[in-house]
This record gives sequence, structure tokens and C-alpha cells, in this order.
Amino acid sequence: MAKDLLFEIGTEEIPARFMEPALKQMRELAEAGLKEHRLEFSKINVYGTPRRLALLVQELAETQADLEEEVKGPSEKAAYDAQGNPTKAALGFARGQGVDVANLKIKETPQGNYVFAMKKSIGQPAETVLPGILISIVHKLYFPKPMRWGELEMKFARPIRWLVALFGNEVLDVEIEGLKAGRTSRSHRFLGSGTVELSKPDEYIPKLKENYCIVDQEERKEIIWQQILETARLNEGQVHFDAELLNEVTYLLEYPTALCGSFEEKYLELPQEVLITPMREHQRYFPVFKEDGTLLPKFITVRNGISEYIDTVTAGNEKVLRARLADAEFFYREDLKKSLADNVGKLKSIVFHEKLGSLFAKVERVQQLSQFIGRQLGFSSEELNATDRAAYLAKADLVSNVVYEFPELQGIMGEYYARHAGEDEAVSTAIREHYLPRFSGDEVPQTKAGIAVAIADKLDSIVGFFGMDIQPTGSQDPYALRRQAQGIVHTILKHNLELSLKKLVQESYRLFGEQVAFINDEEKTLGDIQAFFKQRMDNVLAESGIRYDIINAVLTGEIDNLWLIKEKAFAISGFRESIKFRQLIAGFTRTANLAKNAVHSTICEELFAEPEESRLFQEFKKVREQADQFLKEKEYQMALSAIAELSGVIDDFFSAVMVMVEDQKVKENRLALLKQISDYVTGIADLSQLVD
Repeated sequence: MAKDLLFEIGTEEIPARFMEPALKQMRELAEAGLKEHRLEFSKINVYGTPRRLALLVQELAETQADLEEEVKGPSEKAAYDAQGNPTKAALGFARGQGVDVANLKIKETPQGNYVFAMKKSIGQPAETVLPGILISIVHKLYFPKPMRWGELEMKFARPIRWLVALFGNEVLDVEIEGLKAGRTSRSHRFLGSGTVELSKPDEYIPKLKENYCIVDQEERKEIIWQQILETARLNEGQVHFDAELLNEVTYLLEYPTALCGSFEEKYLELPQEVLITPMREHQRYFPVFKEDGTLLPKFITVRNGISEYIDTVTAGNEKVLRARLADAEFFYREDLKKSLADNVGKLKSIVFHEKLGSLFAKVERVQQLSQFIGRQLGFSSEELNATDRAAYLAKADLVSNVVYEFPELQGIMGEYYARHAGEDEAVSTAIREHYLPRFSGDEVPQTKAGIAVAIADKLDSIVGFFGMDIQPTGSQDPYALRRQAQGIVHTILKHNLELSLKKLVQESYRLFGEQVAFINDEEKTLGDIQAFFKQRMDNVLAESGIRYDIINAVLTGEIDNLWLIKEKAFAISGFRESIKFRQLIAGFTRTANLAKNAVHSTICEELFAEPEESRLFQEFKKVREQADQFLKEKEYQMALSAIAELSGVIDDFFSAVMVMVEDQKVKENRLALLKQISDYVTGIADLSQLVD
């Protein structure tokens, strides 16, 4: 027999950002707890609104499954004496397992004969076990900022106000901090009957809906989105899908009703982002657009309630937004009164980091590092000038009024202010681009100046923090160094940039010069950063579908030219499918294994005693010359294919030649030959990492 289980935790309003992680935890904790206590079930559902977290388990067994287990005890020799009588070891083991010593069994194991206790536990009624499981779930739920209330010691996201715990028709004996569970839930805070009596779990969703509370978040989200689309259509506009905002709004309310408000058209003269940011980030409004993507003087929001008095609610939202936009307009007009370049000097009084100096000092370093990058990439003098100017102005908008109010607009406002000040298009665009990519999946910089400044800005931060021995640990990355390194990797790979990571780090380290006293020296900083970028490359290549062993092969050794590493990985991945792959691996593996014994790689042809030695050396020189040309052209798959032609000659060598002979000079000469071949191949990738 089976019944449904309902467990609802009623609270004060929980922040929207807490909800999805909490529901995920609730599902996982419930599943683990039920399985641990041998309670079978059909399905687990979790539901959430700002005022409740709910667990609904379908077809939960009324009784635990019986448990039969076999517990290993002492060896037969230790358990029984020579006359077959149980020893203290056997008696103690039986007593500890709660069985009669006469019921112990001797079983043969790989380690010999041992005593086993056969235990059987009769399953308990679910009503007896469930309260402990549910109470455990409440105490194990983690929230970023939990709180206490009253005089209680317990912490939770927000104060718990009621509990519902129903197993079938029966209320479970669940009590948390003096609050007993019952069968009474609560409706929407201002609508419905106030309290909602539930006789059984399957009444939960329909009865709450009758009382203006849609507890199923997926249903609520779909209703919200359809209402938004319809409201936009009725107002001759469109709304762009915004998963993050939609998700947040879903957890801000229990009964949605969309509405459309408007604002004065004069505000459309402001940059579009200056309007959208206060709407989206501060008010959780959806901007409304025309078909061509330009903004309409309208917005859509969703109230937590019904359509009654909707005009009053709309007017209230319009009033709030009007004040926000008036502030934004004032800040923007004030910013335009001075040139963007006038702000740069103010960066001297802003600390980038207490151990790394001012933001102005960072700007000076980024200027020089971006020039270094530009020269490495062959920028023209005009492109270098644009890069230098963009780096100089890149952080100037941080002291502007708009960015101070709306930090999300850093870089974006810099581009607007630069254009207004008459800066070149390349400079203006680069100011915005240097923050890219801002998040996973975001676009990377496209202009040359933007690419150089973006890499320089991110690398300056990474080198600075690593030099100070401030590195990400576990899930902690307060300065977003992983994201910045990932941004550098994606930018380099997207544009096939041939840059030396080693040279960039060394140049960046040098630019800090006497400005700061690093904890780590240059060698330690470089090594740590290369290992850091190795992890990022590992992730990027894995996401691209490259096999783990190929990733290991190309990431063995020093991490320097990231684009070449990617090219090698894809070349080996393609070459792996060819017939020559096995030829290359077979010959290389045997060669590399013996080459480990080499003490040098200098070859003396006069020491060749067998024709197969000389032939292998001559063929290797021919193949190397051919492969070198392919490597010069970055044709790695062709280079590997050329090297694979040595496989037959290598086989002949090993068939005719004994490498580890007594003559020391001959042996070392043969090992040197194998080492040259092994080192040459490993210079492309460590093929010993590859597996079948």
C-alpha cells in the first residue's frame, strides 16, 4: 500500500534568488532520506512561492522495506577455541549485533573463514520514520544569508510561520522549535480565505489555486510569460525573452497579473541602456520594443494579485519609474558636461586593491601591456594609437554619475561618452568591448583595440593577484579571476591569436615594477598562472568535444600559445580516425619508453653498427624536414601523418637492433637516436597520454 506525502514549510517572503537552490536541495534531501530509510516512492515534486517551500511525494510506501544484512565478524580461529566453543571475540560480536551466538555462521572468504551475523530488521511504519526525515530536511537546507527570529537559535531563510505535514489523511507528528505541523496552509496574503484546510495531499495544488496561490512554479512561470506576450501584443509592442528576469519575477509572486505602463517619450532621447537598466535591474520591469528593436515608451510588469484596481497599480509603478528615469536623465546630462578624459585623473583617488595600488596605476599598466600585445599581433601605428587611447579612457566612466548609480553600465556608458567627446569610433567601441565577455557564452571583443585592451586589463588583474598570492580556492573566487582567464582564453581562441602567454605574464609582471612588493617572484607567479590557464583550456577543449586523453596530450608541458594548443587538439582528434594513427602510436610508444633511459641526445653516426640504425636516422631527418614545413604552416595533422611514415623503419630497427647492449657508447648512441625521435613528436603533443 502507498499514500501521498505533503510537507509544506510556510515562511515570511523568501528572496527570489534563494528559491531555486532551496528547492533543488529539498528534492535531493528528500530522495536521499527516503532511500536511506528504505521507503519506496513513485515520484518527488517540489514547489515554491515566496511564502512557502513544499514537498509532494507520490505513492510513498506505508512501511519500510525489511532489511536483511550480513555482518562480517572475527575470523573462525579467533571466534572459536580448539574444542569449538565460542571465545570472548565471538560472544562480544554476537552481543554487539544483537543476535544469539548460536546463530552465527561461518563462511569462506578470500581471506579465509570468518564468522558472520545474519541480521533482519522488520520495517517500521512510515508514520514513525517520516517525522525525523522531514525535520532533518528543514535543518539541512542551506541559505546564503539565513536569519534567526525571536529568541530561537534555529536559522532559516526567513521566519517559519506554519507547517503542513500530511501522509494520506493523517497529520504527521512534526514539530520544529515549538511549531507543530497540521493540515492548515495559507492562501495568498491579501486574497483568498486566509487559511486553507487540507484533508489529503492531492488537494494541495487545486485548493491553493482556488485561494489565489499557484504553487507550481513552472505553471506560474508559463502563465506570467504568456500574459506578458499578450499584454505586449495588445500594446503594439514586443518583449524580448529574458530567462533570468522571468525566473526572478516567478519567485516574487504567487498569483500573477501582467500590466502595461508608460513613461514620457522625452526619455527615449537617453541611451537605451540607461532606460532599460533601471527598468530591469531596479524595478523588475520588462521593456517593450518595436519590431525594429527600438524602445517604446512602455514597460510591462506583473503584480501579485488580480486585475482589480489595476489602473491604480499601474499608476503607482509609472510614478516609481518616472522618478528613476528623472534621476538617470539628470546624471546623464551632468556627465555630458565634461569630457570623458577629464575623469581619468580622478582614478588616482580610487583604490583598485589595497595591495595593488590605485585604478589610475592599473590604467597606466594596461596602456603599456595593450601596446605590447598590439605589437605582438602586428598592429599598424594607427591601430596602436587607438589601442593606447582606448586603454587610457577604458576606466574613466567608473567615476561618472550614471555608472556610480548603475554599475552594470560600466564600459557601455564609456562608449557613449567617448563618442560624445568626439573620440574615434575604434576607441569608443574598444572601451565597451574591453569588459567582454562579461559572462559565460557572451560575445568576445571584435575590434583590434578592443581585443588588446580586454586581454591586457584581465591579465593585469590576474598577474597582480597571483603575484600577491591571492588565488581562487574551491568555490571562492572573489575577484572573478576564473571568469577573466576564461575570457582571455575565449578571445584568443575565437580570433586565432598567436600570443605567448609566458611573454605576456612576464611583461605584465615587469610593469608592476616597483609599484608593489609582490609576495611571489616572477617564476612562481608564471608557473601558477600557466597552471591556472591549463585548467581553463582543459574546460574549453572538453566543452568543444575533445577527448580527455587528447586534452592531456596537448596540455602536457609548458602552457604558452593557447591557439596552437587548440589547433593541435583538433588535429590529433581528426588524425585519430585515420589508419596512420595506430602506426604512429605503436612506433612512438616503444621509442618513447626506451628513450627515457637516454642520458643525452647527441648522435654520432660513426657509432652506428647496423644498417637499420643508419637508415632510421636518415629517414628521420627526411621526415623531420617534411614535418617541419607542415608545422611551420600549422598543419599539425599533416605533420603527424608524415611522422607516421617512420613506423615501418622503426619496426625494422627494433627487429634488427638490440638497444641495451654492453658497449656503453653504442647503447647511449642508440638511445640518443630514439630520444631525438621521441622529443620531436612530444614537441607536438605527448602521445603517450593517448589511450585506445
